[in-house]
Amino acid sequence: MDVNQYLEIFLDETNEHLQSLSDQLMILENEPENEDTINEIFRAAHSLKGMAGTMGYKRMQALTHDMENVFSEIRNGKMKVTSQLVDVLFQTLDALEEYKNTIQETQDEGTNDNAAIIQALQKCLDEGTGAAPEEKPEEKKSEAPKADADGDNGEKKWKNINLQEHEINALKEAEEKKMNIYGCTVFVQESCILKAARAFLVFKAIEELGEIIISDPSTQDIEDEKFDFDFSLYIVSSEPYDKVAEAIKSVSEIDRVVGEEIPIEEILDKDGQETKAVEEGPAPAPAEEEAKPAVQEAAPASAAAQNTGSAPAKKQTANKPVVNRTVRVDIEKLDVLMNLVSELIIAKNSLVSYSSGGQASNNSSFNEQIEYLESVTTNLHESVMKVRMVPIESITTKFPRMIRDLSKKLNKKMELYMSGEDTELDRTVVDEIGDPLMHMLRNSADHGLESTEERVANGKDPVGSIFLDAYQDGNNVVIEVKDDGRGIDVEAVKRKAIERGTITSEQGEVMSSKEIIDLLFLPSFSTAKVVSDVSGRGVGLDVVKSKIEALGGDVSVKTKLGEGSTFSIRLPLTLAIIQALMVIVGDEKYAISLGSIDTIEDISVDEIKYVEAKEVINLRGNVIPIVRLHEVLGLEAPEENRDSMIVVIVKKGDQYAGLVVDELIGQQEIVIKSLGKYINCTSRMISGATILGDGEVALIIDANCLI
Repeated sequence: MDVNQYLEIFLDETNEHLQSLSDQLMILENEPENEDTINEIFRAAHSLKGMAGTMGYKRMQALTHDMENVFSEIRNGKMKVTSQLVDVLFQTLDALEEYKNTIQETQDEGTNDNAAIIQALQKCLDEGTGAAPEEKPEEKKSEAPKADADGDNGEKKWKNINLQEHEINALKEAEEKKMNIYGCTVFVQESCILKAARAFLVFKAIEELGEIIISDPSTQDIEDEKFDFDFSLYIVSSEPYDKVAEAIKSVSEIDRVVGEEIPIEEILDKDGQETKAVEEGPAPAPAEEEAKPAVQEAAPASAAAQNTGSAPAKKQTANKPVVNRTVRVDIEKLDVLMNLVSELIIAKNSLVSYSSGGQASNNSSFNEQIEYLESVTTNLHESVMKVRMVPIESITTKFPRMIRDLSKKLNKKMELYMSGEDTELDRTVVDEIGDPLMHMLRNSADHGLESTEERVANGKDPVGSIFLDAYQDGNNVVIEVKDDGRGIDVEAVKRKAIERGTITSEQGEVMSSKEIIDLLFLPSFSTAKVVSDVSGRGVGLDVVKSKIEALGGDVSVKTKLGEGSTFSIRLPLTLAIIQALMVIVGDEKYAISLGSIDTIEDISVDEIKYVEAKEVINLRGNVIPIVRLHEVLGLEAPEENRDSMIVVIVKKGDQYAGLVVDELIGQQEIVIKSLGKYINCTSRMISGATILGDGEVALIIDANCLI
């Protein structure tokens, strides 16, 4: 049984349980007596413990076991939830998150025992229940050999097995083949959740080296978990006993193995002289036992024996598990997809019959089939897009915990209010916007909100408010991060920019407030007076801008001094298939996303004016700069004898630009293809390519970048 095959499922479910624990702890901090929350946390910790145990991650299992113990006492009313306890529990969650990340990288949980956190949990437990410190399992375990002074202590339970005649004959045959006969009793840890699974892994490990003649209880009873925490075996093998015992101990959650080689004479005559037992002592020291890679429980014994050194065996990272590759889909959406695929097959068969039966000349019927096929593919596309859509809740759920931590770290009172978490975006977009949103929230908490004293002095609520709102706007999703803090001091930003040499004093005089605020998005630009571990190094807003623009979106800021700021992110619903306007520039076809287009104008050449030696047009009171695409794309200039030109007005936030094209082809649904790493596109204005119906490749122009 190779547990590696379940690694991706384990990681996905662990993510869910950790997020659930984080959410419930946030509730528990405000509602310490909430029984539903306490029960939910207990269940999540219990599930996480079971999953970690099944996968063989002992440290993770031990930590969740202690967490489960705490909530067991809280459920029974023996201890109360305190602020100190919640802090320790959040530290426990961070440690579990660290284990999860290490497992994702190396398929092993690492060597960090988090003893300090376990000790803190135990201290909370002792103080909360008023009990004496509980004896550690390791201490109990270490005392087992002392009781075993006579070398037996009733642990050689295989001696009590009554062998049947056919079993004795099997042992005789093994003796004739010069094979060794071993009797052993395997003890499973009492904290083990899946005893039968551990026994199965023990059987598999032994079968790599020999054969099990009989087990007590029977294999069926073991499979049904009808046994305590030990089972006894008679084994025949050509390998030495130490190697067989080592293979058994390589299975996690096995406490110890007691066994010895048995001469055939002793089996035939139980009253005969007993040979000296080669007894296995207690379980190896934790450092030795834990050095074996937990996920290799069912590995061949020879491999297990090689991994008993003091350091953990190095993991192969070639098959690194990939998380976040799964999307949970409503079964009804899959039914719709299935029906549409069926329709697609019917349409295909109809077209095949038309072409093979010589009926293609019947244009009306043929066109009907083409229209039907087009309708089905459009619906299929929409259904697939719905399947790819996931709510942004999957990334926003971690932010309340982050704001809580920032509140303590910055010593500011603050609350996070979220709305629109059920707004859906393409999975690829959702995976990428977590970091930008985190930067913006940290920015609001550190720079935006004033200290409690400052807020009170200004007549504000001592508790600052941060709002995270999401909503759909046409083919875009807008995510806003607002705060009721001090707002952005435009003059301070201007002074900082002049100090850094980003702009001159003369430029600063003529720049609008919006242009000055946009300077905040430049790399390494920060107005913080003190560099902390939260902010102040100028890394953040430039990352936000570049990441969002890479996703085809844009960022804008609105602020009012003394009242707060609003950062708005506008993102396309999907990055896979878009509606585009197809145009011709020179002899080539290009695509421009419809989401970026405001209007299409037919402009007379006489209407072109010049501002600072650059071409602009005055369109209904707005001065819009002109971009001649043939120049930026390096194409031949068109003939200049035209009286008018086609200008596609594109928009980014509240900025406009006019793209001059030669011809319009029309609106078309296109599939975006990445240019790939082999094409070194020095200009970011090309965001990808698409393949047209005739097989021709058309480049996609990024209007945001041009603006």
